[in-house]
Amino acid sequence: MTTQARKQKSGQSRTEHRFHNPQGAEVKTRDEAFAAPQAEVSAEALSTECKLTLHSGAVTFVLEVKYNPNTYPHVVTGGQITSGICGAPWDITGGAIGETIRLDAKRAGQGSCANTITIVGEYQNPPAYRGTYGFDGATSSFKHTTRYEC
Repeated sequence: MTTQARKQKSGQSRTEHRFHNPQGAEVKTRDEAFAAPQAEVSAEALSTECKLTLHSGAVTFVLEVKYNPNTYPHVVTGGQITSGICGAPWDITGGAIGETIRLDAKRAGQGSCANTITIVGEYQNPPAYRGTYGFDGATSSFKHTTRYEC
């Protein structure tokens, strides 16, 4: 990353470059600024969490989604549907969050419910996704609006 500062010296314009690494520290060269991450950068830096609430009529699912903030659309790396669906919790196994949403999950809890769920939708304002979800491979069985809580 670079920042530029213009220095005026007796009518001449000169650009001075300052470089920063991903942690925000100033470094001397462009190569240092764009170098591969250091060993001290943990895997936690590649993941963040958000909460979503899916509303489908009288049913409300609570979702805790882990995703990589360094990608776009954000690649979903895990999480859980913690309540509101039979057989909860459900482990979120993948998907993406961007202009559209797709979440895939498998049942981790007990019960005779379906084994998988897929949630799809399109972004709308205020921050939410409107779409459908379904079980065991279907994606359009039920309508939903999913609010972004973070």
